[in-house]
Amino acid sequence: MPASLPPGLPIVPSSPDGAAPNEPVADAPSGFAMSPDEFETAVQDALDSIPDRLARAMDNVAVFIEDDYVPGPGEDPDAVLLGLYEGVPLTERDSWWDAGSLPDRITIFREPILEICGSRDDVIHEVAVTVVHEIAHHFGISDARLHELGWG
Repeated sequence: MPASLPPGLPIVPSSPDGAAPNEPVADAPSGFAMSPDEFETAVQDALDSIPDRLARAMDNVAVFIEDDYVPGPGEDPDAVLLGLYEGVPLTERDSWWDAGSLPDRITIFREPILEICGSRDDVIHEVAVTVVHEIAHHFGISDARLHELGWG
């Protein structure tokens, strides 16, 4: 874990498919093919680019990589997400929040990002935007405000 990120901010690949680094991913849909290891590196690089002051302010967050978002009961079955923040934003936590609370969870979805990208540079850019977007939710910034700021 880089020194710039606080403890408790791991990247946990949830669905490794065993592809070797630099090997095209056989199950990748149209778009750009990238191995899970290369994608994980792109996510780690995006996390490493977060200014130290912000990284230190993050509290009790785990970052995961999964292949794809699976909508739950009652959700739109055609929903496509690039990332997802699940937790209690820092702006909504009270003095009782950390009494046994599980870590917030940021999940970055590999397949939808690869599907919309045409090059390695596109993937790196989209991963960075998605990581910033989800971290912003941890800080209590809404989707509407993120869109206004160009991070939608």
